[in-house]
Parts: sequence; C-alpha cells; structure tokens
Amino acid sequence: MNQLDPETVRGLRQVIDDFLATRRDVKLEKLKPDDPTREELHAQYELHTWLADAARRVGQIQAATHTLKAIHPDARGTNLHCQPSTLPNCELIGSRLLGDTYCADVIGNAAALDVNKFLIQEYQGKPLLAWMRNDEGAVIAAFHADDAETARQWMHAFLGLNRSPGNNASHTLAKQLYWLVGDDPLKDAQFHLLSPLYASSLAHSVYATIQKHRFGEKTKAAREARRNTHYCEYVLHEYPNLAEQKLGGTKPQNISQLNNERHGVNYLLASCPPVWRSQSLKPPYGTTSIFDRFGRNAEVRFLVRDLRTFLESNPAPKQATRNRRDEALSSILGEVRILAEEYRTLPPGWSADSRCRLVEAEQCWLDPKRAVQDADFTEIWQRMAWMDEIKRRFGNWLNAMLGDTLPVGDIEHDYWADLFDDEEWRCQVKSDLRDSKKEAKHV
Repeated sequence: MNQLDPETVRGLRQVIDDFLATRRDVKLEKLKPDDPTREELHAQYELHTWLADAARRVGQIQAATHTLKAIHPDARGTNLHCQPSTLPNCELIGSRLLGDTYCADVIGNAAALDVNKFLIQEYQGKPLLAWMRNDEGAVIAAFHADDAETARQWMHAFLGLNRSPGNNASHTLAKQLYWLVGDDPLKDAQFHLLSPLYASSLAHSVYATIQKHRFGEKTKAAREARRNTHYCEYVLHEYPNLAEQKLGGTKPQNISQLNNERHGVNYLLASCPPVWRSQSLKPPYGTTSIFDRFGRNAEVRFLVRDLRTFLESNPAPKQATRNRRDEALSSILGEVRILAEEYRTLPPGWSADSRCRLVEAEQCWLDPKRAVQDADFTEIWQRMAWMDEIKRRFGNWLNAMLGDTLPVGDIEHDYWADLFDDEEWRCQVKSDLRDSKKEAKHV
C-alpha cells in the first residue's frame, strides 16, 4: 500500500465535510429555530450516517453516456456508459470526439442524485470518484470510519456507479429501426435491428458550448464591439434557427442528472437547406451597355483581378498556362451568363420602354421574347447580326478591364470573342429562335 499523504487525507476530508455542511445548512435555513426536526437533520448529515446511507442509495442510480429515458420517459431498457476514447473512429461527429473530458450523465432514482453530486466534488481538480479509483487508502482514511473494512465497502459501493448492466436489453417503448447491412432489401436476414440511445454526454457538451457562445463574457464584448463598429479580438458565433427540445416537462430530473442541469433544454441545430433570396430585379434602364454593370459585380471583379494577376506574373508559354487562363475565362463567362439569364426572366418587351438605352444588339440578347410581340424587332433579331456585335462588345469589355496593366490588343480581343461564342450560347440562341417561331404561329 502506498504511503498515505496526511495533507491529501485532510484535503479530501475537508471537501467531504464542506459538501455535507452546505447541504445541511440549506435545509436548516428553511426551518424555524424551534423546529423539532432540526436535531434529526443534524444527525442525518453526520459523516458516517450520511456515508452509510449514500452507499446504500448509490445502487439506485447509474452513470451513463447514452440514455434511454430521453427517447421515452417510460422505457425500461439498458443505458450504456461508454468511454468516448474506446468508441470506433468514423467520419461523422459523435461521442468519441469528447475524449477524456466528457461529463457522464446519471440516471435512476432522482431522490438519489445527491450521491452523484457528492462523488463529483473535486479536490486538486479531481473528483472524489477518481480519487477512489486511484488512491483508495487516502479516501478510506478521509472517511474516518470506525473500521477500515466498513469504509472500503462504502467506497466499493460508490465505485459501482459506473457499473455495466449484465445483459443489454431494449424495451417496447424504445425506438427501433431496421438498418440494411447487406445488398438485398427483400431478405429479412440482410437487416440489423437497431435500438438507438440518446447521446446524453454529447448533447450536454453541445449545450455547454452553445451557451458559452451565446452568453459568455467574450461574446458580450464582441457584440458590443460590433454595435459600436469597433475591432474585437473575440470571435462572435451565430446559430441561426436554433431550436430547443424540452425533455422531462416540469421534472427534468426524472430524465437524467445532466438533463436537469440543462433545465430540460436540448439544443437542435438547424438542418434546413439555405433559401435563396434574390433582390427584386429591375430592367437595366439608363445604361447603354450591360457590360458596364457586369464590371461592377463583385464576383466578376474578383475573377477578372485573378486573371490579371496571373497574366501579369508572365507565366511560361505552355499548356498548363493556357489551361489556367481558359479556366479563369470560363469562370468569367459563367458569371456573365448568369447575370444575362436573370435579365432574360423579366417580362418580355421591357427593352421597348422609352427608358431603355441599351444598344440594339444587347436588347436582342437580353430580351429575346420581345420578338414574339414586336414585328420590327423580330426582323432584326432573326437576322442574327446582333450575335457578332455581342461577341465584339464582350472582347472590348474584357480588354478594357485588363488593359490598364497588360498589353492586350486585337489578338486577345478576338480570342475572348471566340470563347464567348461557345456551344452553350449557340444552343440557347437556337432555342430562342425556335420558341419565337413557334409563338409567332399562335399570335
């Protein structure tokens, strides 16, 4: 047996005495000075009396990381205590990520949960239960029992908090699902029957993290800095559409200890896909070329700047350079096509408005369905001369965007224009032409 450290024994004893005194005094404060039950209460919280009673009641509770009552309050199946570090690795977020710093939950008789509170009291940063595992002699001495054997029995009873049930069992009220593990869903033997438990320790870690991010001092400082538009070294976390699941109603302690500490609140992160919200699109009145607006688009500016930076680096004239250049051009063209497509969704004929100052070719490009209702416009549109004009204008625009620092000229202009005239664009024009002729027959 290791040599006992008197200081450790005194420290452990002090922790135990403080715990009992605190709980006793809280109850005494609720009694009148002449209440006859005060003496009974003092006797109840005598060290050996309370330890003996707690050692008896600890069998009514069990430490667990995965619980069943959170799934159904009347389910009577097995709760499991799984060391997170022993769980298998996988790509999904799970309890194994908690490591050795997890909080074990406690389930069972709510009237015996005070025993768990006793066992998690800390001395030198380590809970009493851990001291019982690692320094049996010091704890037995701290119990200061009449005989060491009695103290050892108490301690072994407390260590049973982490006991594993003999036979795992599910229950009628537990959720169950069949999970296909083979290749043939028509064969019953290809399925495993799963009985999922609630990952209580993981849920508690998520709750603690979100609470800290929402209400911590650093968060308050970050919010105040944001309101005052000041710099702040702290990160501000946001949890949009956060939901709360309440377990246990008015008696969350009936579900588990950790659920009681959370007042029954369990956070659910939003898992909905984002909703696209675009601003109301207005016709591009007041401008003679839509390319001026393209050039002000943030994404287009970024892509053009990226292309310019690459070309300014004077890359070697090889295939990899040409591929990189064409990828950048393809991205720019993609953004141009997206913006053009948005204008094509406007009500047909918007380019006939007197406020529209776009050149004729761009009107044909962005308002093709006007051809169905405007005979003069139809004639212009179906001549298709506007297509060459659009390519030329794209080449001019990109040369202007790059020309401040790069020696771009006619060769580059023609190359940009040819790229614009790709298969995708030609298919779209053919489709517009086919639709306009079809609609014209019904007008």
